[in-house]
Amino acid sequence: MALEYEWWEYFLIPWIAGAVGYLTNVLALQMTFYPIEFFGIELFRLKDEPWGLFGWQGIIPTKAEKMASISFELMTTRLFNIKDIFHRLDPRRFSEIMEDSVLLMMDSIIQEVANEYMPSVWKSLPKEVKDDVVLTADQECGVFLTEFMQDMQDHVDDVVDIKHMTVTACVANKHLIVKIFQECGEQEFIFIRKSGFYFGFLFGCIQMGVWFFYSAAWVLPAAGFLVGWVTNYLALKVIFSPLEPRKIFGFEIQGIFLKRQHEVSATFARVVITEILHVKAIWEAIFTGPLSANFFAMLRAHTLVLTDKLVAEIKPLAVAAMGADQFARMKEDIAQKVIDNLPNIIDQRTTSSRI
Repeated sequence: MALEYEWWEYFLIPWIAGAVGYLTNVLALQMTFYPIEFFGIELFRLKDEPWGLFGWQGIIPTKAEKMASISFELMTTRLFNIKDIFHRLDPRRFSEIMEDSVLLMMDSIIQEVANEYMPSVWKSLPKEVKDDVVLTADQECGVFLTEFMQDMQDHVDDVVDIKHMTVTACVANKHLIVKIFQECGEQEFIFIRKSGFYFGFLFGCIQMGVWFFYSAAWVLPAAGFLVGWVTNYLALKVIFSPLEPRKIFGFEIQGIFLKRQHEVSATFARVVITEILHVKAIWEAIFTGPLSANFFAMLRAHTLVLTDKLVAEIKPLAVAAMGADQFARMKEDIAQKVIDNLPNIIDQRTTSSRI
């Protein structure tokens, strides 16, 4: 059979198919992760869809909320329990880290409130009585902090919504989801890019044979479409299938991503802990999240108990000087100042120390 084209034109077909396979896989990966925010003119767009009329957003950033929610559900239902993790914290260690700062705060609050509500009585009190108040604060602050932490551990689901915190963080910082996928699947993405060329070249050889015997005008465009689709499909199948190791002709095969599950798990845990579920983020969620009112109600209850102990020794003199109602207001003021200042101390101390 006489060649309809020059030999080198046939020779180029596998190489071009390989290049097409490589470029389509690279482009597919880029469109999976980028752009982080929608780029283009968003005249019309369905919810959770990456495409819009004249624009595109990376598939992963588009579905950040959904993916974060699913990931959290899987983690908390199959991997760990939030309450169990909080119970691993040592309340006494928490108390030791916080105690010095809380004592300084209490001394400042007592001085401020006493000078405001009963300046003359406070100034006339013997130094020994004032020292007893400070000593009581020194003795009781540790108990207060330990019992407060224990109460939080027992009711952690009432004071912090970890799912809300996780999903909110991922939606507000979509690059976090992208980072998790890119770091966990770094080796697989390299394989996807390279396999685009390998599979494309292989199909190009088949395409060359077909073109040699049947050179209809539609063959090359149709083959180009199939190369782009099939190379992506095969790459994903090799990465994720089979789920469990299987013996085929004496060889054990398993999805290359699943073979690295221990390594991937370590990477996933590192990124999640350092970027999302770190101490500062958890305390921020406790202070400002949807359940923050419960946290401050719990803090208020413990603070009122502490305040009663602090002012017990000077209560008779204080009530005689200002009346029971004013004394009650003074206690409330002390409690409120503790509530206002303690979160800042917790934030500063716990994020600079290991609890």
